[in-house]
Amino acid sequence: MRSYAFLGVYLGLLAPALVQPFLGALLWCWIAFMNPHREVWGFATTLPYAMLIFGAMIVGCIIAREPKRIEPNAVTVLLVIFAVIITLTSLTTIGPWDVTWRRWDATIKTIVGALMVSVLLTDRRRIHALVWLMVISIGFHGVKGGIFTAMTGGGFKVLGPPDSMIADRNHMAVALLVSIPLMNYLRVQSRHHLVRLGLLFSMGATLLGAVGSQSRGALVALGATAAVLWWRSKQKIVTAILLVFGIAAVLAFMPDSWSARMNTILNYEEDASSMGRIRIWWASWLLALKSPFFGVGFRSMYHQHIVDLVAPDVRARAVHSIYFEVLGEHGFPGFVVWMGLTIAGAWYAQRLIKLTKGRPDLSWGGDLGRMVQVSIVAYLAGGAFLSLSYWDYYWMILIVTAATHTLVVRQLHAEAPTRAVAGASSWRRPPAQPAPGTVTARTARGIAT
Repeated sequence: MRSYAFLGVYLGLLAPALVQPFLGALLWCWIAFMNPHREVWGFATTLPYAMLIFGAMIVGCIIAREPKRIEPNAVTVLLVIFAVIITLTSLTTIGPWDVTWRRWDATIKTIVGALMVSVLLTDRRRIHALVWLMVISIGFHGVKGGIFTAMTGGGFKVLGPPDSMIADRNHMAVALLVSIPLMNYLRVQSRHHLVRLGLLFSMGATLLGAVGSQSRGALVALGATAAVLWWRSKQKIVTAILLVFGIAAVLAFMPDSWSARMNTILNYEEDASSMGRIRIWWASWLLALKSPFFGVGFRSMYHQHIVDLVAPDVRARAVHSIYFEVLGEHGFPGFVVWMGLTIAGAWYAQRLIKLTKGRPDLSWGGDLGRMVQVSIVAYLAGGAFLSLSYWDYYWMILIVTAATHTLVVRQLHAEAPTRAVAGASSWRRPPAQPAPGTVTARTARGIAT
C-alpha cells in the first residue's frame, strides 16, 4: 500500500513539472537527497525516478516560460571542468571498465542535474524553497534517527536509506551534521514561533541521530562543526550555552559501549580499522604519484592487483577519505579542480557576509553564508574519514551559495546608480534661495551704496 501511495504522489508531481520546470528541479532533488523510494517495498523501489524527472525538467525548460537564466559562476564552471577531467581519467583507467564507467555515469548524471537546477535558481523565493527541501530531505532521516536512538538508549546504530549514497552510518552521520547549519538558517529566517521551535527540535534530534550512528569520524566532525557554528553565530553567548548543554546531554545519554568505541580515537595505532585506513591512504598517495595527471580511475583502490603496483602489503579496500579518494582516482589536476569547488563556495559565503553587512533587506544572504561555512567545515572534517567525494547534496549547497551571491550582487548593482545620484544630489545641493522680501547681506550693501 505504501508503494502505491508514494507512486501516486510522485506521478501527481511529475505531470506539473512539464510546465513548471522548477517544480521538476525540486522533485529531482527530493529523490536524489532523501531517497524516499527506499522507504517503500516491492516494484516501487527500483523504478527510474530520477531519469523521468530529469526528462520532464528538460521538456519544461524548453516549452515553459518560467524564469531561467544561464549565469556561469566559479562553482558551475568548475563542475563542468571536473566533468571533463573525470571523463579523461575514465578513458585512461587501469581498473575494470564496467566498474569505472558505471561510477562515471552516476557522477555525470549528478553534475548535469545540479547544473540544470542552478539555471532555475533565479530569485530568493526559489533558493529558500530549495533549502527547505534539502533540510526536509536529510532532516527526515535525522529526526527519525534521533528518535530511534532515544527509544533504544543508543544501543543500536543509525543507518541511512539502503542502496543510497548515505546508506553507510559514517556517511549518514556526516550528512546529518552538514544539514544542521541549514536548519539553523531556516530557524533564523522563519517568522512563526512554532516553525522555529520545530526546527530547534529537529536540530537536537538530528544531532542525537548523528551521535547514534556510532561513527568516530562524526565525533571529530561534530567538534569542528560546533566550534565554527559558535564562531559564525550572531548571539555567541546564547549559542555557546545551547551547544555546551546540548552536546553534553547527548554524550551523557549514550551507553558505555559507545564511549568505549569513541575512546579508540586516542589509541588509533591499536585499532585495525584505523590503521587499515591509514595504509590505504598511503597507497592512494603512491598511486597518484605513479599517475599524477590522470590517476588510476574510479574505484581502482578496491582492486588488489592495482594496489599491489605500489604497496603489495596493503589490502585493497574503500579509501575512506574524500581527499585521498579523489587524488588517487583522478590525479593532481582532478584533485585541484575538485578542491576548487569547496574554495569557491567558501569564498562566495564569505563575500555574502561582507556584502550584506549593514543591509537588513539582504541579511538573509549573510545568514546563509555563515551557515554554509559551518556546513563546509562539517563536510571537510567528516569527509577526512569516509568516501563521500561526489556527494550531490554538498555540491548543491555550493551551487545555492553561488546563486545567492549572484542575486545579492545584482541587487546591489541595480541600486548603485540610484544611490550615486542620491549621494551626489545631497553633496552638491544648491544654496537655498531667500524668501521674497528677505534682505540679504549683499542686498543691504547695495542699498547702502
